[in-house]
This record gives sequence, structure tokens and C-alpha cells, in this order.
Amino acid sequence: MRVFAVSDIHLDYEQNRRWLHELSRQEFCEDVLILAGDITDTMPLLEEGLTAVACRFFEVIYVPGNHELWVHRNGADNSLEQFEAIRRVAQDNGVLMEPRHYDSLSIVPLFGWYDYSFGQPSPELRRGWLDFSACRWPNGFDPARVTRHFVAMNEPALNVRNRTVISFSHFLPRIDLMPAFIPPNKRKLYPVLGSSLLEQQIRKLGSDIHIYGHSHVNLRSAKDGTIYLNNAFGYPHETRRTAKELVCVFKA
Repeated sequence: MRVFAVSDIHLDYEQNRRWLHELSRQEFCEDVLILAGDITDTMPLLEEGLTAVACRFFEVIYVPGNHELWVHRNGADNSLEQFEAIRRVAQDNGVLMEPRHYDSLSIVPLFGWYDYSFGQPSPELRRGWLDFSACRWPNGFDPARVTRHFVAMNEPALNVRNRTVISFSHFLPRIDLMPAFIPPNKRKLYPVLGSSLLEQQIRKLGSDIHIYGHSHVNLRSAKDGTIYLNNAFGYPHETRRTAKELVCVFKA
């Protein structure tokens, strides 16, 4: 059995949809796919994407990204309701959103959001970052409370112990995963990249490997005994810092 990972496939773009539907129906039938969020921001395309991967892999384990929680093109009253709708669609299509154990390997999805652990957003970011208008939260839910809500959902899985533990999230667990070459004008996005609360949970788990997405900057690095890996598919024009392929992260 092999474990593959990809994030940020953004099926709203025809080129990305074509890549997904052209994946082999035979090559991965004994393998597991980690799908680390940002499939699309519409429910019909989400169901299409989950159906496509579910029939190609032995199992698929998934966490939503920020795009899936946009409600401006969906019928949910708020983004927490949208999350529950996503969970139902995943379940209906045979896609998992909970920990899975395969003999000496455990795979643990970690839900999250961003709480400004990595800096305060500028007025420009607050105006331009689409989550601020496309997501809708219940009264009293600021980003910090949203993050606490989602990371609390991970707590029951943090006692998992196995020979190999792979965890994954859409959001970054630590800002030093962003490489030094990122130009200053792009660093304004750092406040909305993730949360240090996720890193605390990775430490509790003792993850051997952690997969993440969201940044669209593919990277593999080792920190504090954990290998961190981002394999974003990315937007069609992103060809320098994203890969247009699955990456095998584990082989039994």
C-alpha cells in the first residue's frame, strides 16, 4: 500500500478538472489518498471531485480548506453549517474525514483555521482576502474562535500511537514552513495561513509526517523530528512553486 498526497486542486479551473479525471482508474486501487483541502468552493464540483477520487483509490481521507467553507455560492446559512454539509457529501461518496489505521500506520486529519498566530492582518488584507466576505460565521465567531472550534474537533484523535503517524491539515501549523525566498509583498498573507494551535496538536501526536496545503508553495522540510510536506496542485498559472502531480509520502 502506498499513501499519496495532494492539496489545492481547485476544480473550478477546467485544466485542473481534466487532470483529475485523467488519473488512472487502475494504478491506485490499493493506495490511500490524503486530500488536504481546497477542492472547490461549490458543492456540485466538490461532489464531482470526491466521487472521482473515491473510485480511483482504495481509500481517501480529506479535510476541507477555506474555499470549501465559502457560502456566497452555496445555500448554507453560515460556514459551520457548510462544514456539516461537506461532511455529509464526503460520507455519501465514501470519503473519510476521521483517523484511519492500517496495521502499523495511522493517518490523522486535523481540522483548523487561522487565528493570527503568524501576525495581524493589514487593512489591505482585510479588504482583499475573500474569506472575509465569502465565509459567514455565527455571531461571536471571530477567527480565533473559529480556529478553536475546529482544533477542538481534533482532540479525541491526539492519543493515537502507532509505528508511523501521518497527520495532515489544510492550514499551516507553523510559519517557518514558509521559505526565506518569499518576497516581502507576499508575506502580507502570513496572518491567514494557519495557526500555531495545529503545531501543538502535531507535537501531542508525535507525527512522523505532516501534510499541509493552502500556501501554494511546495516544500519538504524536517523540523523537530517531523517531516512537513506541501504538495499543492495550485492554479493553472502556478507552475514554478506547485506541482501538477500526486506525491507518494509513504510506502508500506
